[in-house]
Amino acid sequence: MSPEPATALTSGDGRPRARPLAGWRLVFDLFKLRIGVAIGATAFAGMAIAPGVVDPLCAVGVVLAVTLASAAAGAFNQYVERDIDREMKRTRNRAFVTGRLAAGPVWPLTIGAVAFTGVALAWVAANPLAALYTAAGAFTYGVVYTVWLKRRTAWNIVIGGLAGSFAVLAGAAAVGGGALDPATIAFAVVLFLWTPPHFWSLAIAFRDDYAAARVPMLPVVVGDEKAARAVFWGAAMLVASSIVPAFLGLSWVYALAAVVGGALLMWRTAQLALEPTRARALASFHASLIQLSLLIVAAMVEPLLRA
Repeated sequence: MSPEPATALTSGDGRPRARPLAGWRLVFDLFKLRIGVAIGATAFAGMAIAPGVVDPLCAVGVVLAVTLASAAAGAFNQYVERDIDREMKRTRNRAFVTGRLAAGPVWPLTIGAVAFTGVALAWVAANPLAALYTAAGAFTYGVVYTVWLKRRTAWNIVIGGLAGSFAVLAGAAAVGGGALDPATIAFAVVLFLWTPPHFWSLAIAFRDDYAAARVPMLPVVVGDEKAARAVFWGAAMLVASSIVPAFLGLSWVYALAAVVGGALLMWRTAQLALEPTRARALASFHASLIQLSLLIVAAMVEPLLRA
């Protein structure tokens, strides 16, 4: 099979050929843009839920702002945790570990510039409160979770879950100008409660990695069985909270998404609690992604249904 043009290793005369996609892949991975885009979508969901008219230019600006701030926090996470990443099979191919990027003072400055750009864009595109929530989300993940909590306590990811909530609030502040309605607050609570069962499922699947790196994730501290039960009860709290916005003005589309996604998540986490294996943990992890995706998409269509 012939190599694709973008990834072929040699040219016709045998000399090394440039790999245009390699640089983009490096940026994508370094800034954790998969997560950043998801956080940006969460901000848009917050805008869609909030009462009022969503201005298209404001929406684009705020989503981009939150994505940039999240990307900066993700890159900072990799910069700070390069010693941990070296000990974990899942992360030992990251750029600061392999040497593709040399750690040095230029990186905190670059990452800080990206974060500042995101916060400033939120201020210009929306208002100071949206910028404050954008900054708070990046600070929570980059500093509170990564620097202060991750290596110290099994509660690290619980408190770190506030980062997703701030994205919802940033989007809502861009529409409401400061006033947060009950449905928006309820959806922010959903994002806060989503993180523990989501991440603890992943931590069960990669418990040996976290143990090798001496990171006190819940399965390392209490074992897989107790952690799996915590995932189940955390998912139960999450699913219950996800239905609340349907009673606070959101449409039947959102209610249906909450029920369907919640049922899937409860099924997978129940299986994990009964059989705490790596396969069950990964199934629970992916179910949490599906559940959140359904909620975000359903929230995004709220303005169309109101119209």
